Amino acid sequence: MHELTLFSRTGCCLCEGLESRLRALDLVGISITFKVIDIDAPGTPQEQRARYDLEVPVLALDGCELPRVSPRLTGEGLLNWLQRCLSTAL
Repeated sequence: MHELTLFSRTGCCLCEGLESRLRALDLVGISITFKVIDIDAPGTPQEQRARYDLEVPVLALDGCELPRVSPRLTGEGLLNWLQRCLSTAL
């Protein structure tokens, strides 16, 4: 299984939209687990806050940052984009 991480912030419409679109996908079907890290949450490491403060939303696959995804991608387009990223990472 691969791990997809969304670095996000509560109240960010781009972050919340991307999270919603990702949760609607069958990520388990392509061997991906999904987690969200709110960079403003207590306990979030300071280096992550500093790194992603002005960049959210940021996706990382197995700890490697992915190119910024278009906010227009939904459903199958987003799933295909993730599969391309996954095949490139291998």
